[in-house]
Amino acid sequence: MGKDSESERLFNGWIRVKVPLPFALKWVNSYLIPEPDHAAYTLIDPGLHTEEALRAWERALFRHGIGLSDIRRIVLTHSHPDHYGLAGWFQERTGAPVLLTREAHRFAQRLWEGERVSASALTELFRRHGLPDELAEQMGPHQQNFVAQVSPGPNPVYIEPGDKLEMGGGLWQLIAAPGHASGGLCLYEPDRRWMICGDQVLPRITPNISLHPGEDPDPLASFMDSMEQLSRFHVEIAFPGHRDPFAGFAARAAELHAHHVRRLNEMELLLETETDAFGVCEASFGARLHGNIHNLRFAMAETLAHLVHLVRTGRAEEAAVGGRITFRRAKGRRTNGC
Repeated sequence: MGKDSESERLFNGWIRVKVPLPFALKWVNSYLIPEPDHAAYTLIDPGLHTEEALRAWERALFRHGIGLSDIRRIVLTHSHPDHYGLAGWFQERTGAPVLLTREAHRFAQRLWEGERVSASALTELFRRHGLPDELAEQMGPHQQNFVAQVSPGPNPVYIEPGDKLEMGGGLWQLIAAPGHASGGLCLYEPDRRWMICGDQVLPRITPNISLHPGEDPDPLASFMDSMEQLSRFHVEIAFPGHRDPFAGFAARAAELHAHHVRRLNEMELLLETETDAFGVCEASFGARLHGNIHNLRFAMAETLAHLVHLVRTGRAEEAAVGGRITFRRAKGRRTNGC
């Protein structure tokens, strides 16, 4: 990404900063929203804490004539590291409150603070579902690498779905956005019909839906319900966490719902013979997994989200033998999915 393309002023006066990421998505969108007095900004999703990201922020703030003291509030759509990671760093330097849901903060604490129980539990979950030991042993160090990239953690102020937030001259509705991340939010401004959607609805790429130990037992059901709910909002322009702002929000939400319906059907067909989640994962995602533990983690967790949903909806059966969990198509299900 060229240095001159890292930040831009959007049509509505907001500043988008493309904060670089060290993996396939390349960047995350951060938004600086000017407040009505034009002397302060709200920062949405500051990005991952890396040296490259800090240099990008230094250039962006200089280019647009913004000082750290001009950032008066930080709002997080969710607590995945590429959105949450720099929140504490900015808070320490600006004194700005960090706003996110209690559930999102709890999820971040489970992943990145204390005993980091979620990471170890996820590795063990993958082992039980067929992940070979040589790959499972890479999961812990991979998760550990993120700790520095989300530190220091913020001291947050909690906001919740149903709340309203005055921001950028408008009154925003806070909408629950489950499935992609625990405690996720979308923000909707009905007068201008703008939606800040984080990673819940993305153009051209599909948000990852992962099963995490101790979290939502059926995240795919939650996500698909969310797509149905969000498709009913009248949105002129959506501001996503990745890729460019886009129109056609309702249609995109419907497309994402349909994508997962197709993926469920495809995975059900793979269960004609008994297999484990790793086998389904390899068959579904193929060569994209080879040599990339980051992609494998997401693919395994997404495969499990779909398989669990198939079991919970009566389309598949789960069995545990000797600590290994397998799946097969439910008895009486025909090849056409009936």
